Amino acid sequence: MDKELGTARGSGSRGRPPAGSRRLAGVVGVVAAGALAAAGVAVAAGGASAADANLVVNPGFETGTLAGWSCSANSGSVVSSPVHSGSHALSATPAGSDDAQCTQTVSVQPNSSYTLSAWVQGSYVYLGATGTGGSDPSTWSSNGAWNQLSTSFTTGASTKSVTIYLHGWYAQGTYYGDDVSLLGPAGSGSGSSSSPPTTPSTTPSTSPSTTPSTSPSSTPPPPPDTGFNHPAYFMPLDNSPQAISDVIGAGEKELNLAFVLDSGGCTPAWGGNASTPVSSDTTVAADISALRAAGGDAAVSFGGYNGTELGSSCGSASALAAAYQQVISKYNLKHVDFDYENTALDSNTAVRFGAIKILEQNNPNLVVSLTIPMTTIGFPGSGVDEIKQAVGAGARLDVVNIMDFDTGLTSGTEVGQTEAIANDAVAQLQSIYGWSSAQAWSHLGLQIMNGHTDQPSELFGLSDFSTLLGFAQANHPAWFSYWSANRDRVCDPSVPHNWADGACSSVAQNPWDFTKILVRYTG
Repeated sequence: MDKELGTARGSGSRGRPPAGSRRLAGVVGVVAAGALAAAGVAVAAGGASAADANLVVNPGFETGTLAGWSCSANSGSVVSSPVHSGSHALSATPAGSDDAQCTQTVSVQPNSSYTLSAWVQGSYVYLGATGTGGSDPSTWSSNGAWNQLSTSFTTGASTKSVTIYLHGWYAQGTYYGDDVSLLGPAGSGSGSSSSPPTTPSTTPSTSPSTTPSTSPSSTPPPPPDTGFNHPAYFMPLDNSPQAISDVIGAGEKELNLAFVLDSGGCTPAWGGNASTPVSSDTTVAADISALRAAGGDAAVSFGGYNGTELGSSCGSASALAAAYQQVISKYNLKHVDFDYENTALDSNTAVRFGAIKILEQNNPNLVVSLTIPMTTIGFPGSGVDEIKQAVGAGARLDVVNIMDFDTGLTSGTEVGQTEAIANDAVAQLQSIYGWSSAQAWSHLGLQIMNGHTDQPSELFGLSDFSTLLGFAQANHPAWFSYWSANRDRVCDPSVPHNWADGACSSVAQNPWDFTKILVRYTG
């Protein structure tokens, strides 16, 4: 009995599943300014000397043009209001899948310290640098008023240039930038040495108007939104998996593949089995190739209810990140899901979220989802704590995937309770991040279960799936998912089955009936 959930948890089909298996999981998929604090300015100590020149060309946009700068998708312009100082500032507006990133490449010296700063205004504005040869810095703000962002870095032994950037976040409106400064020794060919700034670019004596009580340290900027909005969970090696061609034939080309665990010594393996290490796998690799050839893609989910999650045995954030990276590199992944359940839930968080931050820094286009089991009134306290721990560690969560099942039906209908839990989770995300309802929905993964769940009081029928599809279409979560594709078939009546069988739904259906409803969700 899980005291927080207030109901007996089923045996589950997660990790190395028992015969009657289910899976509670999640992919923290695509979305957004990630697990960010509700407001604030992250200010890092500078490593440059006060005597160093500003290396940025046109730092205050006082030329009246974008000279020296390049903005994605023609998103940037120079405006005369609002400005922080002088008479001009940068204005850039994210649109669609573009985050309105404006960049400038600056010559620097190897093995040298630099301080990067800018004055910004708007919702979710990011400042950072890439190509530093070390840990690329980034910082952000969600303060609507002018405030200064600052961060610092040291270049690598062979680094001769870096690219600095400002960008916003999807659907968050126009942001403004002014008085951009990169202080440190000039590199050979630095264009700014002959063009000193005409507007103030050093840190003023006044401090920013708002500082967060907890702000992420150098949170990596979010990747572009690449879709992936109805990924079914699928165990490719357990629970009598169907042929990947049959899954694709049913219309599902997006899968969350479960689960990678530790087979001993911080070694990633499917199901945690020493006989199926990721390093020598060919079976799952072939499934992923087939999905991509059909125009789809796959995520890998780490964890599940059973077995040993890698974060429980890898001794440090760097070691854990290296283990996760083995899997990302093996399958060239763009999506990963972290399903910390059972003893891994809200455990060893410094190591786990420290590792996720490293992955995001080293894989800029990686979409991260965190899957959390639910109560009948939303996230359990442990789930809320996990999200806050991620924020504190500077680990971005693109999707917070809720396992909206296995809570037990306490009253009303299955659909009504499922919708109520999702609405409660959205309200909790709004409180944690300061998001609007629409923003919270855009970061939420809504995962349900087909047929009998682990709780005898719960059952999701085909009509429930259809109704919940409409609920998803009305609210636009990041994705609409279910556990699991392995179960999307009728049970053989001649063979004994558990209440929630891992390889069939235990309800009357045709093959792929549930999947055909799921794939109708378009985000």
